[in-house]
Amino acid sequence: MTNKDNPTEVEEVETEAENETVETTEITIESLQATLEKTQTEADKQRDIALRTVAEMENLKKRQNRELQNAHKFALEGFVNDLLGVRDTLELGLNAAHDENASLEKLTEGSELTLKMLADVMEKFGVKKVESEGQTFDPDFHQAISMIPNKEVEPNTILQVVQAGYTLNERLVRPAMVIVSQN
Repeated sequence: MTNKDNPTEVEEVETEAENETVETTEITIESLQATLEKTQTEADKQRDIALRTVAEMENLKKRQNRELQNAHKFALEGFVNDLLGVRDTLELGLNAAHDENASLEKLTEGSELTLKMLADVMEKFGVKKVESEGQTFDPDFHQAISMIPNKEVEPNTILQVVQAGYTLNERLVRPAMVIVSQN
């Protein structure tokens, strides 16, 4: 006798197969849900890391901008501090000039020392005087305000400096105003 002849056996076999399929499907769904939850947890962690990194980069950018603004704002602080000493000396000299016992010699000496002090401060910060007198005229560093015929020197030689020129770290700040020789 075959299974087809006995309908109860056929139904049992079919029911067992269906149960196995349902169990397999349930196992597969459960493992998929567990994998999905694990993946979701890992994705949440990675998202949190990414958000924290973006926030940290924004904070770093803000801090750098603030530091750059402060650097621009206070870049001259050292120069100003050194110039204050020169100003103080000039004020002392002016007060001394108003004194009844002031002598021209002492005032001249004080002015020369103050001028040297100023030159030292300027040089310390990269400001240098353009040496011009007796040099050949250079339009990159000099501005001729007059030309005077002079046969004793070569043409285009600087005869007199009317106003000194200055460079800041070898970059021209102000050209020297000069009188130049011509044929």
